[in-house]
Amino acid sequence: MRALDEAEFRDFATARMAAWRRTAYLLCRDWDLAEDLVATVLGRLYRRWPHRSAIVSLDAYVSTMLVRALLDERRRPWRREHPAEFDADRDLPSPAAAEDGTVERMTLDSYLACLGERRRAVLVLRFYCDLSVEETAAALGISTGTVKSQTARGLETLRALASEHYETRRES
Repeated sequence: MRALDEAEFRDFATARMAAWRRTAYLLCRDWDLAEDLVATVLGRLYRRWPHRSAIVSLDAYVSTMLVRALLDERRRPWRREHPAEFDADRDLPSPAAAEDGTVERMTLDSYLACLGERRRAVLVLRFYCDLSVEETAAALGISTGTVKSQTARGLETLRALASEHYETRRES
């Protein structure tokens, strides 16, 4: 790769690294695995960098690469662990928690943990990565109808959790 290409790659990756880490974390809910996913994607993107002109949207391409890297990682035999079930009393912040934006971010993260992997991936790609229905469907290898139904059901679950949480807070 030419020096100019390497400099462009380095600038592109440096500018987006924090966003990629957050996206990877939202997809897998594990900072260590998120770091591994981003490292894997960086290597793959570096190999594809000379052909970047053929890619319509590099950001959407990287989001797709993150999802696929996560799916590849989940297929590995040593990753077949069974996580403990969600415990709302333990995993959601208490109503007495501080009122700065941190609690809301923690709460949203806890709510996302309640969703299945596919619904969480659909919501993260649609609303955090700002991908279209079609781009999300292509990234996940599912139909656009499935993206729409998973989005609707995921948002419905998040709304129910939020209303339940805020009702508890008002009663306190």
